Amino acid sequence: MGTMLIAVLGAAGVLALLAAVLPRILKNRPLSMPLVMLVVGIILGLLPIMPHGADVDPRLHLDAVQRFAEFGLLLALASAGLKSDRVLSWRGWRSTMRLLAITLPLSIAMIAVLGWWAAGLAPAAALLLGAALSPTDPVLASDVQVPAPGASKDNEVRFTLTTEAGLNDACAMPFVLAAVALVETPAVDWGRFVLLDVVVRIGLGVLVGVICGGLLGWLMFRVSHDQVRLSEYSDGLAIVAIAALPYALAEFVHGLGFLAVFVAAVTVRYSERSHGYHQILHQFGEQLERLYVVIALAGLGVAIGDGLLTGVRLVEVLIAGFAVLVARPLLGWLALLGAPAKKPAAAAIAFFGVRGIGSIYYLSFALGMASFSGQDSLWRITALTVTASVVVHGVASGPIMQWLERRGIHRPA
Repeated sequence: MGTMLIAVLGAAGVLALLAAVLPRILKNRPLSMPLVMLVVGIILGLLPIMPHGADVDPRLHLDAVQRFAEFGLLLALASAGLKSDRVLSWRGWRSTMRLLAITLPLSIAMIAVLGWWAAGLAPAAALLLGAALSPTDPVLASDVQVPAPGASKDNEVRFTLTTEAGLNDACAMPFVLAAVALVETPAVDWGRFVLLDVVVRIGLGVLVGVICGGLLGWLMFRVSHDQVRLSEYSDGLAIVAIAALPYALAEFVHGLGFLAVFVAAVTVRYSERSHGYHQILHQFGEQLERLYVVIALAGLGVAIGDGLLTGVRLVEVLIAGFAVLVARPLLGWLALLGAPAKKPAAAAIAFFGVRGIGSIYYLSFALGMASFSGQDSLWRITALTVTASVVVHGVASGPIMQWLERRGIHRPA
């Protein structure tokens, strides 16, 4: 057995153990598993222990990085949808819709302008930066999301952060595609772009999600044959079907795959609310997500320690800090004025705009499609933003959420 394979197997075993043990060790502490694994990865990247010939620079492996990030997002979106218990209504989802309609596009515009004006990025690269850094992340935000199906239905903070993260990755895709179009085409037909890449893609994503979710819900809970009805078995693998099938079909018909996954999961949840099978799906999905987060954050940390931030400029650090500490809290707070959340809860929702795997996905996706200028700067700012979010939100999430929930401030006004 080769040395590289032995090292990979050993690392896989250690990471699996960490995924199992860390959540229990860190419970009720101002630390998060992503933060611990990021620090561990950075330390490993700084040490001269990498196997000979191993190259962990994500800039050299765009397709692999994109696919790995894609897998994590699909699992997290399916999980988020299954935990969304409220019936779809304007009042119940108003905070989420405000964040999607106001905070997301304004954040993209603000960061894009800053990237163009302060960092000297070309307009297309600046737009890509804004689109990559603005969506909140469903993968790394488990500490502030609804913990399980049927839990925290009246928790405005957790419900809003869960559903926002489930939807805004899909909502950011048209902006990423617009950045790609600016690079590839000198004169973009924006009317055609809005019709085909925004309206049609959104419509197809919702349609595919409803159809797939309805069929999967029928297979799980209503099909007459016991041997086919999935809820008869204590098998959580069906969550992979919820994550993969709607995405594949939506992408095949040129719809928004991420949107289809979340809608499908919500549809499955609505098809049968009280069945214990939802808990089985959640538990299996949570285990997969924990293992994924350990691998992803350790990998990002190793890349940072191994030189991903080489050549970093002060302006790039400031943009990353601005995205996490200024743009999201300010625009989130403005969007939630008049929303059902009480003022402290609205402030918490605005503050917990976790950045993570979604940003890495969109960056690798766009750079794999077109030749953007300033790619090294884009990677540095994105890595710094994710790092800042993991540190700030990882330390603050536990104490703030506990404070809100002890005082009952988390409930809608």
